Amino acid sequence: MKRSKNYKTSQALIEKGKIYSVSEACELVKQTSKEKFDATVDVSFNLNVDPKQADQQIRGTLTLPHGNGKTKKVLAITDRVEEATQAGADYVGGSEMLEKIQKENWFDYDVIVATPNMMGELGKLGRLLGPKGLMPNPKTGTVSQDIGRAITEIKGGRIEYRVDRTGNMHISLARVSFPASDIEDNVHAVLDALYKARPAAVKGTFIKNAVIHTTMGPAIKFQA
Repeated sequence: MKRSKNYKTSQALIEKGKIYSVSEACELVKQTSKEKFDATVDVSFNLNVDPKQADQQIRGTLTLPHGNGKTKKVLAITDRVEEATQAGADYVGGSEMLEKIQKENWFDYDVIVATPNMMGELGKLGRLLGPKGLMPNPKTGTVSQDIGRAITEIKGGRIEYRVDRTGNMHISLARVSFPASDIEDNVHAVLDALYKARPAAVKGTFIKNAVIHTTMGPAIKFQA
């Protein structure tokens, strides 16, 4: 693959074969960003799990200490309109919103949250919402009786993590403009969540490989 001059310059800052500490990697990832925009900082993991096994499908949510620098548009499907609006939902409604999705193919939002009493109607849109990862789920905190709190947490930097079918996981956790110490705090929060979610069936090393990188930058291996 042909690499750009900026990429090669960034790659030269990384010592080949070295596995950095989390602190070192978070300092270095800021230096490797050569983009003119405020690039996203991602972490990627290769986990020693078999996602085909039900008890090894790692999935959950996490509120990052410093957010990830992204503001998500939230659609609240609920009859508790005032509570959802006050919590900061971008769009609030009930069956009329579901009709808009179905008839207009409307997807101008990042997350759907719902109260449990609306899930019967929402379930009818499973074929539309499921493939886009938008179907609310109690496991990810997007189905909640306390919808105000759910919206506040999402707006405050709550993210969802999920292992893919090959045992890999990718999480956007910061912006290059964040102080290195804030990026480090977010990385440790992710690591803590992952180790708490470690399946009992997994033996030996759990995180086989961990890297941090910017949107268009080279990967920096770190000790997880």
